[in-house]
Amino acid sequence: HTLRADVVVTATGVPGLLTDGHIRAGAVVVDVGLNRGSDGKLHGDCAESVWSKAAWVTPVPGGVGPMTIAVLLQNTVRSFKRRMGA
Repeated sequence: HTLRADVVVTATGVPGLLTDGHIRAGAVVVDVGLNRGSDGKLHGDCAESVWSKAAWVTPVPGGVGPMTIAVLLQNTVRSFKRRMGA
C-alpha cells in the first residue's frame, strides 16, 4: 500500500523500519516515530535511503514535534477564551 501512496505517515517506534523500498519516488514522508539509538541520539522510523527517494521527509528530531506543541498551545488558548466567555 505504501508504494502507491502520495503521503506516508510512520509512527511505529522502530528505527529504520521504513526504507526506500517501501515508498515511491516523490512521496512525502511524515516521520512521527521517535527512538533513542545506541549512540544516544534521537532517530525516526525512516532509514537513510528514504531521504534520497522521497520528495520531502520530516526530520527527527525537529519535524512534527514543534508543530504538535504549537497546536497544543493554540488549543489551550482557545479553551481558556471559551471558559472566560470571550
